[in-house]
Amino acid sequence: MRSGGSESTAGARRRRRPRRTKPWAVLGRVLVCTLSIAVLLASGVTWYVYRDLTHGMQTSNALDEAKAEAPKHLDNAVNLLLIGLDSRRDMNGKDLPKKLLQDELHAGSSSEVGGYNTNTLILMHIPANGGKVTAFSIPRDDYVDIPGTGHKRKIKEAYDNAKYVAENKLAAQGVKDPVELEHKGREAGRAATLRTVQAFLGVPIDHFAEVNLLGFYDIAGALGGVEVCLNGPVKDHYSGADFPAGRQQLNASQALAFVRQRHGLPNYDLDRTHRQQAFLSSVATKLKNGGVFGDVGKMRSLLDVVKKDLVIDNSWDVLDFAQQASNLTGGNAEFFTLPIERYDQIGDQDVNIVDPVKIKAIVAGAIAHDPAISPSGAAVPPPPPPPSTTAAAGPTGSAPGATSSPSATSKRRGTQSTPPPSTVPPPPVTPVDPPSTGPQGGSVKMGGIPCVN
Repeated sequence: MRSGGSESTAGARRRRRPRRTKPWAVLGRVLVCTLSIAVLLASGVTWYVYRDLTHGMQTSNALDEAKAEAPKHLDNAVNLLLIGLDSRRDMNGKDLPKKLLQDELHAGSSSEVGGYNTNTLILMHIPANGGKVTAFSIPRDDYVDIPGTGHKRKIKEAYDNAKYVAENKLAAQGVKDPVELEHKGREAGRAATLRTVQAFLGVPIDHFAEVNLLGFYDIAGALGGVEVCLNGPVKDHYSGADFPAGRQQLNASQALAFVRQRHGLPNYDLDRTHRQQAFLSSVATKLKNGGVFGDVGKMRSLLDVVKKDLVIDNSWDVLDFAQQASNLTGGNAEFFTLPIERYDQIGDQDVNIVDPVKIKAIVAGAIAHDPAISPSGAAVPPPPPPPSTTAAAGPTGSAPGATSSPSATSKRRGTQSTPPPSTVPPPPVTPVDPPSTGPQGGSVKMGGIPCVN
C-alpha cells in the first residue's frame, strides 16, 4: 500500500513539473510589455504637449447644435470653417484701444463701430487620404436663408443677428453681467453661422476657427510680417492700403490693410476675398518655411500671441491638424470663390443673389473631384479664368428690419455704427452681373505668394 502511494505521489509530481518556456515566447512578452509602455508614454507626452499648446485657448460648444442637423458624411474627410469676425471688441466685449484702432488697424474708432459681421467665411475640405485640399470662400453679401428664423439675410449677418437676439433673451431672464452676455451672445452667433453655412453649402462642418479683426494683425506681427504680390498699385485711405505693384513684404498694419481693402478694386468685395485667400497662402508658406508645423516650441510661441484673438471648437486636435498642414503649403490646396447670380437691392441694402441648388452642386462636385451638376442637369465646366469685365457690387447697407438687426446693437449700447458705405461710395464703376457657371473669378492656389488685384 505504502509503495503504491509513493509511486502515485511521484507520478503526480512528475505531472505538475512546469514546462520550460521557449525563448521566443519570452521575447514576445517582453516586446508586448515594452510596446505597451511606449504607447502609454507616447500618449502621456502627446496629452501633455496638447494641453501645453492649448492652455488658455478659448474653445466653443457652438458646433454641437450644428452637428445635430448636419448632412451625413460620405467619407472620413474633414470640413473646416474659417470665420473672420469684423469686430472691434475683445472677447469680453470691451472696446479695443482707440489708438490701436485708428493708427494701426485703420478701422475707425470704437465709438463708431461695434457690429459682429463675419466678413470672412472659408470652408476647407481636407480629404481623409491626404489628397488635395479644396477651399471655398463665401462672398459676405450672399443673400441666404438663415435657419431657425424664417428669414433671409446677408450671410455675414447671421452671427450679429443671433448674438443680438440671444443677449436680449438673456437680459429678459435677468442676466446682467456684461461679460456673460457677451460670451453667450457670441456662442449663439457662432452656432447660427455654422448652421447657415452648413445649410447653404450642403456639407457637414467638423471643426471651426474664429479670429477677430485684431487676430489678422497679431498673426502677421507674430510672423514678422507677410509677403504678398499685387497685380497693380493700390491706394485707399479707408483701409490704409498704399502699395506698389509686385511682390513686397508687409508689416502687421499693412497686412491688415491688405486683407480689408475693397474700395478702389476692380471687383470690390470679390477682389477682397482673393486678398484674404492670398494672405492665408502667404501665412501658411511662411509657417512651413519657418518649420513651425513640425516644431512644438515654435507652435507654442505663435499660439501664445494669438490665443486672445482665436476661438476653436472644443473637439479640434491642434496637433493632428498641424501634422496635416503640409498639404496646405505645397501647392496641394486651392481656393475658389463661390459664384453669384446677380447683384440686387432689397430694401435699403445691396445683396448678392445666389442659387443655393447650384452652390451645393458646385461644392459637391469639387469635393468629389467630379464635374458639378447644375440645376438644369448639365455639367458645370471647370473654374473659368478670372473674368476681366466683372465689376464690383454696389455699397452695402444695414440688415433688413433695423429693429431686429444686430448691426444696430452698437447703437443700443451707446455707440454709433460706422456710416454705411452708401455715404462713402466706391470709385465709379458700371455694375455688371458676374458669370455664375462655376467658382467666381478663377482660383487661388495655396502655397507660395499668389498675385492678386
